[in-house]
Amino acid sequence: MMRATIMTNPWLHFFAAALYLVAAIVIGRELWRGQATAGAKRLALILTLGGVVLHAALLYTNVRAVGGLNLALAGAFASVAWVVAVLYALASLSRPVENLGVIVLPLTALTVLIEWWWPDAAGTRLSSAPQTLHILISILAYSLLCLAAIQSLMLLAQENQLRHKHTQGFIRALPPMQTMEQIMFQMIGLGFALLTLTLISGVFFSEQVFGTPFALTHHVVLAALGWAVYAVLLIGRWRLGWRGRTAVRWTLGGFALLVLAYFGSKFVLQVMLGR
Repeated sequence: MMRATIMTNPWLHFFAAALYLVAAIVIGRELWRGQATAGAKRLALILTLGGVVLHAALLYTNVRAVGGLNLALAGAFASVAWVVAVLYALASLSRPVENLGVIVLPLTALTVLIEWWWPDAAGTRLSSAPQTLHILISILAYSLLCLAAIQSLMLLAQENQLRHKHTQGFIRALPPMQTMEQIMFQMIGLGFALLTLTLISGVFFSEQVFGTPFALTHHVVLAALGWAVYAVLLIGRWRLGWRGRTAVRWTLGGFALLVLAYFGSKFVLQVMLGR
């Protein structure tokens, strides 16, 4: 791994962040008004795609600058956030998930600005096809489960509104709870399958993927615990019909463990220990 300080283009960062934020404002305005028009959805999607393109240009510049994937904390956040934004945009073409943009897009904009403000980089060359595949699958798994966690927050807000018999405002712009829940479990199911492949490749093919024998690190333990939480959630859904607050708690619990697994060690090493 090679560490370096990369040169950044502030205007590109600001424009990308601005497009994400304006798209979030458009979506938020529709939610506030309690209706989602086709024109607003189209505008939000165009703005989001514009942000995605500029964001991709920034990531590509970083890859060229450091000679590989930027696995420093800010760079890793920005890369995962870009994949989340791409998946969100693609999903919104066929699923009623536009409402997730009020959380997804501001957070993505924040990662873009953090990467500009903190341009430290750690370049890692992808030395083999198994390593490349492992990293791509892990990022996709994490991104899908991130979207599922955000969907669970929207589902929780929707349930709270209905529980208190509030049927006006943003609740009118959301799909029915059954649809929201179904989409959440579709994301969890696919994300869980990809997470399973990630753990299998990391545990059983560590030598081929990373060139080193398997070691039981904090990252591995936390990722395995996250996998176990999602496994229990899916079994509970299948056998016991778990839904509502129970499903939300398990979804957020599993995602919290993955956040600690993927970014906790980076935060400790870079921010707290300065390595």
